[in-house]
Amino acid sequence: MSPTSETAQGGRRLVIVESPAKAKTIKGYLGPGYVVEASVGHIRDLPSGAAEVPEKYTGEVRRLGVDVDHDFAPIYVVNADKKAQVRKLKELLAESDELFLATDEDREGEAIAWHLQEVLKPKVPVHRMVFHEITKDAIQQAVRNPRELNKRMVDAQETRRILDRLYGYEVSPVLWKKVMRGLSAGRVQSVATRLVVERERERIAFRSAEYWDLTGTFATGRAGDPSDPSSLVARLATVDGKRVAQGRDFGADGQLKTANVLHLDEEKARALAASLADTRFSVRSVESKPYRRSPYAPFRTTTLQQEASRKLGFGAKATMQVAQKLYENGFITYMRTDSTVLSDTAVSAARAQVTQLYGADYLPEKPRVYAGKVKNAQEAHEAIRPSGDRFRTPAETGLTGDQFRLYELIWKRTVASQMKDATGNSVTVRIGGTAADGRDAEFTASGKTITFHGFMKAYVEGADDPNAELDDRERRLPQVAEGDALAAEEITADGHATKPPARYTEASLVKELEEREIGRPSTYASIIGTILDRGYVFKKGTALVPSFLSFAVVNLLEKHFGRLVDYDFTARMEDDLDRIARGEAQAVPWLKRFYFGEGGGEGSGAADAGNGDGDHLGGLKELVTDLGAIDAREISSFPVGDGIVLRVGRYGPYVERGEKDQEGHQRADVPGDLAPDELTVAYAEELLAKPSGDFELGTDPVSGNMIVARDGRYGPYVTEILPEDTPKTGKNAVKPRTASLFKSMSVDTVTLEEALKLMSLPRVVGTDAEGVEITAQNGRYGPYLKKGTDSRSLTDEEQLFTITLEEALAIYAQPKQRGRAAAKPPLKELGTDPVSEKPVVVKDGRFGPYVTDGETNATLRTGDSVETITPERGYELLAEKRAKGPAKKAAKKAPAKKTAAKKTAAKKTTAAKTTAAKKTTAAKKTTTAKKTTAAAKKTAAAKPE
Repeated sequence: MSPTSETAQGGRRLVIVESPAKAKTIKGYLGPGYVVEASVGHIRDLPSGAAEVPEKYTGEVRRLGVDVDHDFAPIYVVNADKKAQVRKLKELLAESDELFLATDEDREGEAIAWHLQEVLKPKVPVHRMVFHEITKDAIQQAVRNPRELNKRMVDAQETRRILDRLYGYEVSPVLWKKVMRGLSAGRVQSVATRLVVERERERIAFRSAEYWDLTGTFATGRAGDPSDPSSLVARLATVDGKRVAQGRDFGADGQLKTANVLHLDEEKARALAASLADTRFSVRSVESKPYRRSPYAPFRTTTLQQEASRKLGFGAKATMQVAQKLYENGFITYMRTDSTVLSDTAVSAARAQVTQLYGADYLPEKPRVYAGKVKNAQEAHEAIRPSGDRFRTPAETGLTGDQFRLYELIWKRTVASQMKDATGNSVTVRIGGTAADGRDAEFTASGKTITFHGFMKAYVEGADDPNAELDDRERRLPQVAEGDALAAEEITADGHATKPPARYTEASLVKELEEREIGRPSTYASIIGTILDRGYVFKKGTALVPSFLSFAVVNLLEKHFGRLVDYDFTARMEDDLDRIARGEAQAVPWLKRFYFGEGGGEGSGAADAGNGDGDHLGGLKELVTDLGAIDAREISSFPVGDGIVLRVGRYGPYVERGEKDQEGHQRADVPGDLAPDELTVAYAEELLAKPSGDFELGTDPVSGNMIVARDGRYGPYVTEILPEDTPKTGKNAVKPRTASLFKSMSVDTVTLEEALKLMSLPRVVGTDAEGVEITAQNGRYGPYLKKGTDSRSLTDEEQLFTITLEEALAIYAQPKQRGRAAAKPPLKELGTDPVSEKPVVVKDGRFGPYVTDGETNATLRTGDSVETITPERGYELLAEKRAKGPAKKAAKKAPAKKTAAKKTAAKKTTAAKTTAAKKTTAAKKTTTAKKTTAAAKKTAAAKPE
């Protein structure tokens, strides 16, 4: 039955989706008789604190929001910010004849649909409406073919939610007590943090090795053209049949790990190069093989995130935000999917565009089929592709900016997936000769030519390694044959050093999590967002750098909760959750084993898996009970060398030598944006050598108090030391005078005179014609004048002491600048933004340096600096800011009107009676209006169009 014919029967149908944007799009496809409203995400969840738990629950239930003693029954509450929306949905449902729950078709969406049904308690027929693309045909077909709620999917999602609640609420408080307040632990979050920390440990332990080899440029003796070069470049491969050592032959300790290779140092390499200067060379062999490369599978969630990071500079979160908008506006299919499968409709659309845009020569005889590679793929969604049965080319979409770029990426990948293989030839040439000292040297050169580009005409995949060679890169060698004589134009000795393993990027971390089968692809973006927001990880360029704080957290978890951050255990736990989703295991017995450590029931019992070395550790509850064994100082301390220790304290990391209160004790703060592998003994010594503590400047001649200079958390400052008997609390409390140093000052050079001048601020400059006082003050963002609520920046700190009333009044006589006239020159130019096509620069703003293209501004993050920021990093920050959309402004409340006080009781009584009468009349009018409106709506819904 079509939506039109259903409407003709006079029914009114409420369709609930998750987002307002999706509601707007779908409403346009359903037409009259359908009311489409958004739940705006989850309307109900576990309580975020004990205050939200109903009074009837006590003890652990109030803390956890889960009744662990009664089959882990969850306590659900309607979110405070969703109560108004729930009321609205109930009102709409009261006027409807049917309810369609049209949330996303995955576990999360199924759970939202179930929660809606539980909270709204509909008395009308309820249908589960599912679709994977928002097009007119897909939506109307979904209305005609609804299904029942999948309770098994709901149970699986509920189990995950309970598990994550128990994990977070039991382990996080341990971090608060032993490391720092405000930290959090999570089933996947903590493992992801451990991966980043372990990679940094590898970099810290890494020892570089130096090795040398030779590069020869050999001439064929023939004049060449672009298709047949006249020379080739080859690298030394063997000497007397022994392979020359390359970077892969060295271990992380800097020692050779491969036997029977020749390790050349600089002296040996230069001597060999000199010995080969007059050698006659010839081609010893030419090996040619056919080259073939098949297209990449269509995008799924993780591969989209990886490619958007490599090609567009998007973080995982920004990618998903842009993809969400494309999906909701009907441009692509659902973007949270583990599948690489394309529907017959999509295959036909892609093949049609291959023929149309590239010609029949690029179309394979049979459609390409891509099998799913993801274990326990969550749902049978399609791959991410352009929506509809005819793909819109990027130019036809009307999209701009980030949405255009991401759509173009998806479109190209989808079309390319149905194109022919790229073919060509790969060639290896071996060149040999005998050196003057009698040694035999053999060089090799490799080339690749592509004779038919196939799918590469449309799309070539990027690489995580910026130095990696992409698939479409050709290396042409001259046409040579075995026995051809070659002349050595140049032979050079080249030095190399092995490099530590590269830090993870968002793309490579997503890839690593997926390969280890940890977590779900749909959650990776939020996981990476969480570890960045928590301060466990920060970015330098595109690299993810662990903070010292994350070292302390991971250290604690590994030593005392080893099982919970064990990679294999976490992957097995994912398997068990999928078994529950398939109905092969029961949730309650599994949760009991995980939490209490009790046996029984079916399943592999990931909770009984131990810590990887055969030890049974019991349940989670047992682990978090015995906290006495955790030495907070020990888990937050890391030896640097030469008696120096890095410690993670409440206010950040610091290095320390010796014990506090002992002679020779030294301590110095560590910059928060320092990468752990950069903290060498030499750098730690440099930090400790810097002046620290109180620098006594002298006694204030007026107060008699000692004035000292200090290096504080927010920069250097001067302050006075008050007598010990000075009251510090209560109404008679006295606060010491304090002032920040100017940028030109330092704690070890500031004088007593300068300190007293600084502490004399703010300085009264004078008063204006109306008697309003003008003061000169030194603030967080520099020197400024203040007159009432009107502040004006000063250009020079010294003006604080020298500016006159006349000069101040002249400044206030000018219109207040909003940034244009007083704009500072950019700190750095980065290039042209690929989205806005406008120049991107780094500027100094009120809240620190930021990147801007004139339209979008993005503040630099921890780990970014003006000196080291790259153009790509700048473009990424702008892309993430655009994906968030404009900042929402809080609605301003109208100021309450004050009623003038009445002089007599009679007047008060009269006013009260009048007000009461007005309220009664207004209430009657409102009630009548509501009834009339409701009646009108029902009448309108009943009328056929």
